[in-house]
Parts: sequence; structure tokens; C-alpha cells
Amino acid sequence: MAINVKKIREQFPALSLTDEGKARIYLDNPGGTQVPRQVLDRMERYLVHTNANHGGPFRTSVESDHVLEEAHQGMADLLNAESADEIVFGPNMTTLTFAVSRSIGRLLSRGDVILLTRMDHDGNIGPWLHLAEDLGLKVRWMSFDLETYEYDLAEAADLLKDGAVKLAAINYASNCLGTINNVKAITELAHQSDAMVFVDAVQYVPHGPTDVQDLDCDFLVCSPYKFFGPHQGVLWGKSELLEKLEAYKVRPADDNAPGKFETGTQLHEGQAGTLGVLEYLQWIGETMGSEYQGYFPEFSGRRMSLHAAMLAVQEYEQTLSRRLIDGLRSLAGVVVRGISNQNDFSRRVPTVSFTVKNQNPEEIALKLAEENIFIWHGHNYALEAIRMMELEESGGVVRIGPVHYNTVEEIDCALEVLKTCW
Repeated sequence: MAINVKKIREQFPALSLTDEGKARIYLDNPGGTQVPRQVLDRMERYLVHTNANHGGPFRTSVESDHVLEEAHQGMADLLNAESADEIVFGPNMTTLTFAVSRSIGRLLSRGDVILLTRMDHDGNIGPWLHLAEDLGLKVRWMSFDLETYEYDLAEAADLLKDGAVKLAAINYASNCLGTINNVKAITELAHQSDAMVFVDAVQYVPHGPTDVQDLDCDFLVCSPYKFFGPHQGVLWGKSELLEKLEAYKVRPADDNAPGKFETGTQLHEGQAGTLGVLEYLQWIGETMGSEYQGYFPEFSGRRMSLHAAMLAVQEYEQTLSRRLIDGLRSLAGVVVRGISNQNDFSRRVPTVSFTVKNQNPEEIALKLAEENIFIWHGHNYALEAIRMMELEESGGVVRIGPVHYNTVEEIDCALEVLKTCW
């Protein structure tokens, strides 16, 4: 196994903090991760040396624009985009989705059909429901199997076969169930009837290599603060579609992508910080990912290093998933709400939700918080999934979400505390 977790943890200042003698155990990562030193250094450097608005002829503005160009190219490398011009930065995934959904809406007509899913975060559901209400669109829903916690591709084909769907908004990985979905297959089905595909990859990008060209989707959104960066959102779109869409912008703003979608003054220090996390991931790929570089013969340089890093991360995190799920299944009354067969862990991220018979999820989260173990509870914005599992009235789920800077020992510590919670 390539990941050296000790060296990894040395890069994250927050991981060494204690409170009243208790170490912090960050298992709240699906809601936002901690950041490595490269992020902090990049943000400080930007604010001290290059803090200026866009487009000026003077030194700070010129250097600021260079940082922003680097950040766009870095994200293009991470996602395997054809061009940095296909990368749009914004405050977060939800805001970007609301904005771009309005532009996409100009291509739709009253009575057109859009496809949403019961598994996704509401950031890829709410904007489209509002658009449907505004434009008089019809909504179809794709459910997941309550036993396998996966989509049925036959159902997807049936929903798409009549050609009525104009846009499918789907998720790559579930922030509730942990399921990694077969986005490529669903995209192929949608494209057979010329439907656009908008992918929420917020919960996948932190856990594995992402290749938008291989997926062949039309749009993909992710959040750097979910993969060890600052609070930012990123949208990738096929260049021909980004140019075709009419952006909601002020008149003097750029008329071409990505600028026409990056409204107002962007959070430049956030983009600098995103460049920092890409440098961190490149470091992993170069120092711990050599055995994975052969999986990406078509890549070179930073692009290869980033994808090798994410493959190394993916393999290590399966160890954490195994330890966590095996431990949970040994506890009385626990139901893991997601894929739990070890043979199928390649189809899940380490985000694990569970319920306990006759126990309130909030009370369990509070008991772990008392031991300085940070986890989430409730619906976690996966409202449709919680409703499908009929868990809304009972308080939703308990969610534990390790990432590659977590250790097996931290998982064991959380499991030991859970043993005392009911």
C-alpha cells in the first residue's frame, strides 16, 4: 500500500490539535475536510503578494491573474478536462448549479422532461425543481434499490428510452449511502436520446481519480473544500456547451467561458488555495503513487501525478471502509445504510451512514462529540434518500466519513465509543 499516513498527517496542522488533552478525530469529512500546509501557504502568499482585482496592467493584478490561470489549469488536470477554459470557479457547488441551471433553462421549453434522482444531495435536486416550477418542466425520478443501495440501470434505461428527457441530473457518489454510481453507463443511455447530463461529483472527487472525458458527461461539479482545499466550488462543462449557454452576468463582463460564468469578483485567495491542494495531491502522486502511474499511460506531468495520487488514496480508503463497516456490523442493533459486502467496496466511498434500533442519531453524534470525535447526523441534505428509507421522522442517520488522512486507530477509537452509546 503506497499511502504513508504518518507523512500525510504531518502536512495537516489541524490534525495535531487537542482540546483539554483530547486529540481531535475528524470523521466529519463528507461535510468538509481539513487543509494541508500547501493550501495555507498559497492563500497567505496570495493575500500578501498578489492581492488585486482582475485585469489590471500593474504588477499585483498581473500576478493575481497568473495564479487564477494556474488554478484553472490545475483543476483541468485533476478532472482531465481538455482545456482550462472549461473550468468555472464559484463560491460552492450549489450556487454554481443554481446559476448554470438558469442558463441551461434557456435551452428548455414548457413541457420538457428532466430526470432527477432519489440518491443525490439536494444541491443537485433543489435547483432543478425550482427550474421545473419556473418553466413548467416535467420531472421524472430515478430511485435506488433499498437492498443494494444502487441504481438499477434497467430502470434508468426505461426512464430514458422514449427520448423525452432533455437533462439528467445525477450523482457520482452518494453523500449518504456512499455508493459510487455507474455515471458513464447512465450518461451513455442519456446521450442516446440527446439528453444533457449534469453530474454532482462532490462526494466522489475526494476519493478517486476523475476523468470527465472518459465519463463523457456534459457538466460536472465538485467542491475543493471537500478535497482538502478552501471553500470553493468548481464546475466543468464541455466547451461547446459553455459557449452556447447564455450567462447571467453584468454587461462589461467577459463574453466567453469561463469568465462569463464567474460573476463579480471571485474569491481569488480561494482559487490560490485550490492550487495549493493540487500541489499537495501532486506531491502524493510523486512520492507515494509511483506504482499507480502505469494505470494512466495517456497522461504525463502533473495530470498523471494527480490521477496516480487519487488511485493510491482510493486503495488506502478501502482499508478504512473495511475496518469501519466490519466494526459497525458487530454492534447490536446497527443497520449500515449502504454497500457493506467487502467484495463490493470498489463501488463505494468510505462515507458510511447507519442507524441503530431505538436510538436517536443526534444523541449518538453528541456522545461522540463529547470524546472529541467529529461526525454528522440527520439528513445531511440527502433528503430524498432519507425519505426513501423512511428515516426522516426518526432523525435520519449517523454518518461517519473518513478520508485518507484518517487512521485505522481513529476508526477503532470511534467504534469503542460507539459501544458505550446504547
